[in-house]
Amino acid sequence: MSRIRLPRLAAVTAIAAFVLVPLSGCVYAQIPAEGPDAAEPSETSTPSESPDTDSGELPTTLTFTDGADLPSTAYIEWGDGLLSDDAWKVSSPDDGQGNWSYAKVDDSCTVHFWQGRLGADIVVPGDDAATSDALMATFLGGSPADITPNATTGSFSYQTSGNDDVETRQVVGEGEGRTWIMSARGFSALSVGLYTIADCSTGDPADVLAEVNDLNAIIVTP
Repeated sequence: MSRIRLPRLAAVTAIAAFVLVPLSGCVYAQIPAEGPDAAEPSETSTPSESPDTDSGELPTTLTFTDGADLPSTAYIEWGDGLLSDDAWKVSSPDDGQGNWSYAKVDDSCTVHFWQGRLGADIVVPGDDAATSDALMATFLGGSPADITPNATTGSFSYQTSGNDDVETRQVVGEGEGRTWIMSARGFSALSVGLYTIADCSTGDPADVLAEVNDLNAIIVTP
């Protein structure tokens, strides 16, 4: 599978708050039509131009516990398996701040992607699961206390598509005739994170997320 180099990590920012109402084990809220607002990256949030390739070995999986075993110089980014897939089209091109999206060619679903630096108020030292919940809370405008009781553990692919070796946290919701699922992973030791949101007017967004996982992978270089 070919992949393109995605832009460097940017600073994550909160957007307008949304009311989160737990219902049947899920968080129901309206997600924004657009991706999160992009802020100018601060000097401290911009990584070096090239990752250091002289560091230690990578873990073979990325469970929440494995995140602590990543070398401090590890560079983490989304691969891009939708670019050459005929079932998908670009919905919003990369904005240079870590946001982009694809849509199904029939416009039934949109998948938003984000990758970026995490602020100190998001990172929970030594706990990637809690940091992942805090990342989702920042995007949705709630708090981790709203997210954690309603989130489940999901997965992204690691290095190559089609596996479930990256543990994530995810919530589902609905609003204005749409249903969606958000899946996120924060890396506490590196203060970086990624998420994707499958947002559908018809069909099951969980199925779309599974399709995305079959086509994309989280790429980590030491």
